[in-house]
Amino acid sequence: MTAPALRLLADIGGTHARFALQHHGRRPYRHRVLQTREFATLAAAIAAYLGEVDRKPRTAAIAVAAPITGDRVELTNAPWGFSVETLRRGLGFERLAMLNDFEALAWSLPALAGPSLRKIGRGRAVPRMPKAVLGPGTGLGVSCLVPVPGPNRAGTAVALATEGGHMTMAASGAREAEAIAILRAHFGHVSAERLLSGPGLANLYAALAELDGAPLDAPLFAGEIGRRARARSDPRAIEAASLFTGLCGQFAGDVALVYGARGGVYLGGGVIPRLGPAFDFSLFRRRFESKGRFSEWTKSVPTYLIRHPNPAMIGLARSLDAEAS
Repeated sequence: MTAPALRLLADIGGTHARFALQHHGRRPYRHRVLQTREFATLAAAIAAYLGEVDRKPRTAAIAVAAPITGDRVELTNAPWGFSVETLRRGLGFERLAMLNDFEALAWSLPALAGPSLRKIGRGRAVPRMPKAVLGPGTGLGVSCLVPVPGPNRAGTAVALATEGGHMTMAASGAREAEAIAILRAHFGHVSAERLLSGPGLANLYAALAELDGAPLDAPLFAGEIGRRARARSDPRAIEAASLFTGLCGQFAGDVALVYGARGGVYLGGGVIPRLGPAFDFSLFRRRFESKGRFSEWTKSVPTYLIRHPNPAMIGLARSLDAEAS
């Protein structure tokens, strides 16, 4: 009996390039994380990983933090651009599937359970309903896994590739409105990503400093803001983390409404875990539920924090498995 063909899985973000191998129907293995900045091109990073594992897969699925609208792909938060077909030919793949990074994450959601998730607040998932996912990281990703209707389509679904992180962000309080007004003066358009990402946390801190009449001489980065907020050593860092938490809850509730995500809303990305106790899950859930006439509806929707270390790899594998079935 012939063994299933070997596949390369790659999750490419603005900071990290994650790789693994996988066979149809089996779990990903040989995980490796490389730093995006250490390679001039995506092809060079892939070649480095394949050189380490000394394998030559014929099929690859790559998730990228970028919109995929044709053969040319430009990463939003990294200086990599490439032709999909040139990449495929150059690396010798017979098949190369390109997915948005949160499209891949959406594919993973049905496989996540137990310790891979932390439930936030109340709500109960409704079977065969959309599951949405969003995640603050280097940027802000948004996607949704939508079940395919029909009597013979049980278990089938489609993951939506979106650029929902670039929706315009609204304020729900005076302090938020003032901070957003300052950022609008700097950026023109204030998207959700301008606030709900690693750079977004830094933007919030800088805006609060300007509001307090103490503009920063140099930017303070998200890691340091998070450290100060966790240590409760800097009142402005604590406030920035609180604004970040509230706006994240508000945006997650908006995403639930947009997609009718009664199957649940999931939080990914690296910023929330790194904030630790500075991210107030009770505040997040209150803002998630606070939707006026639709508050009872959002109260029924469960929310989860993804704890799995490599969910996008699971999603990439599931997307290829679904394509092959």
